[in-house]
Parts: sequence; C-alpha cells; structure tokens
Amino acid sequence: MNSTDIDMIGAGVDDAVRMEKVSKVYGRGRGAVAALREVTTAVRRGRFTAVMGPSGSGKSTFLHCAAGLDTPTSGKVRLGDTDLSSMNETKLTELRRERVGFVFQAFNLVSSLTVEQNITLPLRLSRTGVDKAWLAEVIARVGLADRAGHRPAQLSGGQQQRVAIARALVTRPEVVFGDEPTGALDTMTARDVLALLREAVDAMGQTVVMVTHDPVAASYADTVLFLADGRIVDRMNAPSSDKVAARMTRLGAWK
Repeated sequence: MNSTDIDMIGAGVDDAVRMEKVSKVYGRGRGAVAALREVTTAVRRGRFTAVMGPSGSGKSTFLHCAAGLDTPTSGKVRLGDTDLSSMNETKLTELRRERVGFVFQAFNLVSSLTVEQNITLPLRLSRTGVDKAWLAEVIARVGLADRAGHRPAQLSGGQQQRVAIARALVTRPEVVFGDEPTGALDTMTARDVLALLREAVDAMGQTVVMVTHDPVAASYADTVLFLADGRIVDRMNAPSSDKVAARMTRLGAWK
C-alpha cells in the first residue's frame, strides 16, 4: 500500500477533518525546516484517532494545523465543510471557540474559578447561554459532580484534567484535539483519563484526535496515524499497545 492509499482511506462526507496536501515550513532559505510535507488524510466523525511518530516527526504541527491553531504554508485544511485556509485570524478564533475543543498536557485551568466556572468559560467567552442539563451531564460523566464548587488547587492532577476534558466537551464541539493529554499524569490516572476520552466517543458520539508518544494511550484509539519526517507513513486500525510499540520501533522512535 503506498502513501496515497494510506492517506485517502476513510475520506468522504463523514470526515470531521480533512487535510489536502498540507505542508508547513518554518523559517526561510537554508534555515528552513519542513515540519509537514504534503500531508493528505481524513479523520472520520465519531472516531478516536491517535497520532504518533518519533520526536520531530511533525505530530504537534499536524494537530495545530488540523485544529486551526497554525496556518499551513501550503495545502488546505477543512473542518467539516469549512475551509480554514480562507479564514482570517478573527474568524479562526471564533471557529476554535465554537466548534473545537482542546485538551493539553498542561491543564490550563484558571485558579480563581471553580470547577463549574472553568468548564463553562468557553461559553461565557463566546457569550453563549449555558444549557444547565447538558452541563450537569458533562460534569457527571467526568466524575466531578461532587467537586463542581471546588477550585483547581483543591483537585488532584487527574481531576484537573477531567475538568479540562469537560471544558472541551461542554460546547458540543465537532472535534476534540488532545496534545499529550496524559503526559503529566501517573499511569493509573492516565488510564482513567483515556477511558473517559474513549467514553466520549462511544457514548457521546464525539470525535477525538490525540497526539501521544505512549503506545498504551494509542491503544484506546480506533485508528493510529504514524508520522515520520513530516509525512504519514502508516495507519493502524484496532491498535494494541504491542503492535503500536513494534511499529514505532521500526520507525526508529526507540533504539
């Protein structure tokens, strides 16, 4: 199977995100570095996709371009039917706030706000009314119903990441992007957070795209995309941690 075959699998009307010949180059002249090289791929709605690759393979750049956080040097990115390349920064900010959720390694909570206030912050920023029933469901699903009035300093790391996930879900985004969301957590807590992301896909129909370096984390996904030198070089469906680790070894990620 060649790279074009790999990249085009799953493309169609059910795409939550589509990238067409996306390249990203940082710098100019002899100092230029290509982080992505003509990447074409699609992420299906209602699926959990993990993105893996060796250090410097372009994983974070892939996520940032797919989520509208960074602008490709060339190529197109679509969120649903929307072409992000035609949008200015103001429109991109609105799109990210209203249609995309983010979960990062750093929890990025506001220390002076309660759990509930942190979760509803994106709604307040976009001046959107809070659906109380949906908010209660999201808080219950992340297991924080008895912590809604607490502040971040009163929570464990795992609980703080659950707040971040709830904040990402409360706007009913088309896609939740995670950048190493379990990177700062211990093993058991990380598995709880991954199970929560898996539940968001299975029970809530959410679309999740997660960059990770951890084969165990990747095994929670439906599909793993493997990047190397800015290109998608393989795709694995129904991944196991052992199969992912073996594929990463062949990519030269671990020696």
